[in-house]
Amino acid sequence: MNFEAIETAFELLLENVQTIENDLGTHAYDALIEQNSYYLGAEVANELIIKNNEKLRALNLSKEEWRRAFQFLFIKLGQLEALQANHQFTPDAIGFIILYLLEGLTQEKQLDILEIGSGTGNLAETLLNNSQKTLNYMGMEVDDLLIDLSASIAEVVNSVAVYIQGDAVRPHILKESNVIISDLPIGYYPNDEIASRFKVAATGEHTYAHHLLMEQSLKYLKKDGIAIFLAPTNLLTSPQSDLLKKWLSGYADIIAVITLPEAAFGNKHNMKSIFVLKKQTKNAPETFVYPLSDLQNPRILKDFTENFQKWKSDNSIF
Repeated sequence: MNFEAIETAFELLLENVQTIENDLGTHAYDALIEQNSYYLGAEVANELIIKNNEKLRALNLSKEEWRRAFQFLFIKLGQLEALQANHQFTPDAIGFIILYLLEGLTQEKQLDILEIGSGTGNLAETLLNNSQKTLNYMGMEVDDLLIDLSASIAEVVNSVAVYIQGDAVRPHILKESNVIISDLPIGYYPNDEIASRFKVAATGEHTYAHHLLMEQSLKYLKKDGIAIFLAPTNLLTSPQSDLLKKWLSGYADIIAVITLPEAAFGNKHNMKSIFVLKKQTKNAPETFVYPLSDLQNPRILKDFTENFQKWKSDNSIF
C-alpha cells in the first residue's frame, strides 16, 4: 500500500471539497458529492478542481488506497462539520474484527451480504477490499446524504457494492443473505403504528429502533446464515430488553458476544459490543463471550483469535 499516495489523495480531495464548498455555498458533505461527480466527468469550470482531479487520476490508487483516503477525509471533515453519532463510520479496528468473524463463521467461498444502515460505505469497502471470499454486497440506508455519499464514492473507486435507499424497519422484497451486518443506529423509532407489527414492540412509548432492525433484518437471513450486529453493550439489560430477549428465545440464538473497549468509542455512553446471531437450530453452540480490552495490542488480538478458534473446535463448528 502506498501511504504517500494516500496522503496526496487526501490533500487533493480536501482542497477540492473546500473549494467547492466556498464556490457553491454548501456544506462539506454535499461538496464531497459534487467533487465525486466532477471526478467522474461532470462539467466544472474551476481550473483548480480540474487539475486536482487530473492529479488524482494519475495516482492510480487501489480500492483500498481510495478507501483510506476517503476515511482520512471524513475524519478531517468531522472535525469541521461533525456528522451525528449514528452517521459516523465504523472504525477500522472494529471493521476488521467483523471481517474476521464473517470469514470464520461461514464455509461458503461466495457470500451474499446485506448491510442494514450502510452509512458512508466505509465498512462495506473494508469487507470487500480485504475478504478472502467473494462478497456480493448490498447496503440499505435511509438517509439521503449518506446514500448519496456511499453511492458516489463506490462509483469513484469502481466498487462492486450496491446501495439501495429505504427505511429498513419497513418490509422490503429482498433475497435472503448468508450474512447480515449492521452497526446499528441507536434511538427510538418514531412510527408506533409500524413498530406495533413487531414482536419487540413496546407499549406506552416508542420502540428502540435497533431492536426493530434486529428483528426485521433476520427475516432476510438464510437458515444457516449469521447476523453480526454492533449494538449497545447493555443490549440485554437496557429498558425494553425483556421484549428483545423474549423474541430471541423463540427465534434466534446469540452465538457470540465480543465486548469492545471504551477507547474505541470515545466515552462509555457510546460503547458497543459485537453480537453474533444465528437462527435457532437444535444444536446451538455454547455462546462465545470474550472481552476485547484493546483493539491495537497484537498480543491481545492473538489471544482473541486463539480463543475463538478453540471455541470453534470445542463446539464442532465446521
